[in-house]
Amino acid sequence: MVTQTGPLPPLPRSAIDIGELRPFCPEMIEDISRTARDLMRGLDRAALATALPALPPSEAGAAWPYASLVLVAVDHDLSPILLLSDLAEHTKAIASDYRISLLFDGTGGLDQPLTGPRVTLLGHATQTTDGRLRERFLARHPDAAMYAGFKDFHFYRVTVERAHLVAGFGRIRWLTAAELVSAPAPAGLPESEAGIVAHMNEDHADALQLYANKLLGLPGSDWRMTGIDAEGLDLRRAGQVARLPFDGPLESAAEARKVLVALVGRARAA
Repeated sequence: MVTQTGPLPPLPRSAIDIGELRPFCPEMIEDISRTARDLMRGLDRAALATALPALPPSEAGAAWPYASLVLVAVDHDLSPILLLSDLAEHTKAIASDYRISLLFDGTGGLDQPLTGPRVTLLGHATQTTDGRLRERFLARHPDAAMYAGFKDFHFYRVTVERAHLVAGFGRIRWLTAAELVSAPAPAGLPESEAGIVAHMNEDHADALQLYANKLLGLPGSDWRMTGIDAEGLDLRRAGQVARLPFDGPLESAAEARKVLVALVGRARAA
């Protein structure tokens, strides 16, 4: 049974919140939103927080906050996609209360982690049988194909309600779902994505190596493309993921080829 205890409370103000700058700096709001989107799309894992049902008889009905590590992909509309086992404690918690939180942590490798970017999402996780979401997740996490078909594993889509971004000093803000996603996915891109990714991996592997080596400064010769959205493309090499942002957002699926070709030219000139 899914428990809902009421609507989300009004957005609080952070200790340092640029929300008050909204009438004066719309560009800053978009910059903050883009930072959150890039962070979410650039990571392949997150901390999942759920409300673990009480452990009787000691707690008399009180739920416990429970955090765990999950693999994640992000859809074109920024909805996180999860693959969870029915046997996992977090899945049992979601069955009782589908409200969840996800922390995307971009502070790895920093001398002072608290100065680095991280974004916390609040949302609702529900099971999905959408084949496109399944394929997007498995492209991001190819090893998951080994167990994705097991009877006790199911895909979940998270509907984002709001996000809290901490991107450094003076860049802290609550974002509504509408502020987080600035525009809908380009026409035809979600439906064309699998074909674009397959074409690049099968016929233009050399271009992918150029993207990684020349434009991102990453070593290795076996990078593969795992996804493309309006604002960038995703790469993977074994356990390492990388994101190459575009200069500007795509407006249609037809623009993808032109942008990918232009990136090859830039890489060869680097």
